[in-house]
Formats: sequence, structure tokens, C-alpha cells
Amino acid sequence: MLAIFLGALDQTIVAVSMPAISAQFNDVALLAWVISGYMVAMTVAVPIYGKLGDLYGRRRMILIGTALFTLASVFCALAQNMEQLVLARVLQGVGAGGMISVSQAIIGDLVPPRERGRYQGYFSSMYALASVAGPVLGGVLTEYLSWRWVFWLNLPLGLGAWWVTRYSLRGLATPQRQAKVDYPGAVLLIFGLGALLLGITLIGQGQAVQSGPVASLLLAAVFGLTVFILQERRAAEPLLPLKLFNNRVAVLCWCTIFFTSFQAISLTMLMPLRYQSITGAGADSAALHLLPLAIGLPIGAYCGGRLTTLTGRFKPQILGGALLMPFAIVGMAFSPPQAIWFSGVFMLLTGIASGLQFPTSLVATQSAVQAQDIGVATSTTNLFRSLGGAMGVACMSALLLAMLQDGGLSLAGEALLGSLKTGEATAAVQLELLSTFRNLLLGSAAVSLLGLSAALALPNGELRGH
Repeated sequence: MLAIFLGALDQTIVAVSMPAISAQFNDVALLAWVISGYMVAMTVAVPIYGKLGDLYGRRRMILIGTALFTLASVFCALAQNMEQLVLARVLQGVGAGGMISVSQAIIGDLVPPRERGRYQGYFSSMYALASVAGPVLGGVLTEYLSWRWVFWLNLPLGLGAWWVTRYSLRGLATPQRQAKVDYPGAVLLIFGLGALLLGITLIGQGQAVQSGPVASLLLAAVFGLTVFILQERRAAEPLLPLKLFNNRVAVLCWCTIFFTSFQAISLTMLMPLRYQSITGAGADSAALHLLPLAIGLPIGAYCGGRLTTLTGRFKPQILGGALLMPFAIVGMAFSPPQAIWFSGVFMLLTGIASGLQFPTSLVATQSAVQAQDIGVATSTTNLFRSLGGAMGVACMSALLLAMLQDGGLSLAGEALLGSLKTGEATAAVQLELLSTFRNLLLGSAAVSLLGLSAALALPNGELRGH
């Protein structure tokens, strides 16, 4: 759980340090890549670690990932310019991908299917704790010490996680077969997914789809992923076995987790932005405003995990969360941010809806595949989760930019860079912003219906092996 917490924490803890980093290096052009580079690298690394864990053993892979993450944290803390920091963050993301995906696959090795819901609920709690603790901890360290301490903090935590993992997993079984790594597939997947996520990130930063850089990246992604699929069809040890996509339960779970992550991650970005832009509140108040959403996720994860353990079934929890999600988002759309309690209730329900689906979908996927495919199935689940979050942020950011520009508001760029001016907006601007964010959230609720469709199509089967 410490490895999960560390990997998730570095997605959020750096955000509040961005102004200080930008001021020291006097560089705004590469600022967004301090976060985007980490997320892109982590997303691409996840399926590769999953397959390598199946071939070489998960204990070895999680130790490599933790060591790489810790070493890269030192490079981040010592960076002397923005280019060095971005490169170090990419390396850190590669390590984090191993920590997160392999940790969850290890649960598939050690815990019976019926008990996995409870443990995956614990892991989801780590995500929620990181989402709350990250901004607060990052703000305190940056304010009273330096932004570099955001990364120095990972040194003792990373070394502790590596030591505990090394000794506590000594009895974990190691595959006793000749490993054949699909290196061409790994290169093609890195190329294809990297180009796709970079293109999506540029769209989220306001570039048009038809612009040269974005169009080139998206074409490269289509080419790379197409060749990757052809490679996987003929590889002796495919990195991502295409037979998994014939598994109905796994595919539908990946669809639900994609759209759940699309909502959860994009709302984590949208709700503080809505609150700050309309009320003129500071970043600390915005973090508190987001608290109900973060609290709801572990509540949902715990309840979903316990119900899965008690009943041995996964569909009721996934379907319950998928049904709750659109109603909760519509409620958020029509509750003004100044109505703290009213808005907080719907944010809490949205968090619960997400929590009900995240761990249960993973448990259902692990139960649906063969034992030798648990690692790659887990990493594929995490891949769809990361892709959903990246696409959610990019799509909602691009849509928000377009809507603000159509409304004649000049704060679009400032809002997405997180540098809103202090002071409450005028009444006219408040009304325009309320209308814009309401329409945006209603669009988000409509997207969540796609996840509901996948949840409805899930078979109501029992977990095997309980």
C-alpha cells in the first residue's frame, strides 16, 4: 500500500509547487510537462511491467520500479533547469508504473478472489488519501522549505517501501519457465501510447486537433498501435495477449473503469477550478472544497469491497456505482459552489460512485482470466484507468476552453494554468461561469451513461475460487 500511495501521491503533490518551480527556472513553456510527463510515462509503463511480472516474477519488478522511482526523485530534487526536471519526472513515472501495477497484481497472487475486493478497497483508499494529502503536503513543504523537498520526501519513503517489499515478499513464487520478452511490442506500445497521450495532452492545453503537432501525434499513434496489434498476433509471448479481449467480463470491466476514471480525474480538476473562478478563493480553500469527493472514494471502495467479499458477486456494486454517477454529477451541475453543504453532498456521492467501481472492476477482471494472465490483466485494467483519466482531463479542458472563448471570457488560459486572479468575479461573469460549468458537467454526466451501458451488459456471475 505504501508503493501505491507513493505512486499516486506524486500525481498531486507537485501541482501546488508549479508556480514556485516556474519562478525559479523562469520557464512556463515546459511547466505543464512536469505533471503530464509523469502521467504519460506511468501509463505507458503499466502494461509492460504487468507482462514482465508474469515472466520474471512480481517481486523483482516491484523492487525495480521502487528503486527507479526513488532514484528519479533524487534527480528531480537536484534538477537545475526545467528540461532536467521534466526528464527526471518521466523517469519517475516509469518507476511509478511498476509500483502501482505490480502491487495490485501481487494481491491477485496472494489473496483468494472473494477476499480481493477488501484489499483493492484498501488500495483505492490510498489513492484517495494521496489526492487529499498531496496538495496539502506539497503546499506546506513549498511554503516553509522549498519545492525540492516535495521530491526529497520520496527518498526515505521510497527506501522504506523498497526494504519492506524486499523482505516481506521473499516467499512470493517466481515463474519457472523460459522468458521471452516481446521487445518489438514494447517499443511499438511505447511509441503508440506515448504519441496518443502526448496528443491528448496538447489538446487539453488548448491546441486544435487539426494543428500540425496534434495531427502528427495522433497519426503516429494510429500507426504505432496498428502495427502493435499486428505484432501481438504473431508474438510467441505477446506483451498484451489479444485473447484477453475475447473475455467479455474483462472487456466490460475495462470499459466501466475507463469511464469511471474519465469522470473521477476530470472532476478533480474541474471542481476546484469552478470554485476558484467563481468565488475568487485561494488554492487552500479549493483543496478543502474537493474534500467530499476524495472522502467518498474510500467509503465506496470499502463498501464495495466488503459487499464483494460477502456475496461473491461483482455486478451489483459496479452497477450501483454506474447508476449513481450520472445523478450525482447532474446534482453537482445544478448546485452553485457557494452552497458548500449542498454541493458537498453530491460530490460525496460522486466519490462513492467511483469507489464502488474501481476495486470491484479489478477484482472481477482478475477472477475472469487465467492465473498466468493475472499480471497482464491487472496492468491492462490500470492502463484503461490511466487512459480514462488522461482523456477526461484533456477532453474536459479542451471543451472548457472552447466554451469560455465562445462566451467571450478572457480567463480561459489563466484558469487552466491555475493562476486565477484573487478577488471575486463580477456578477455578470459569475453567471456566465455558472452556466458554462453547468453545461460542462451535464456533458460529463452524459458521458457517464456510456459506463452505465457497459455495467448493464456485465453478466451477474460469481467470483471463482471462493
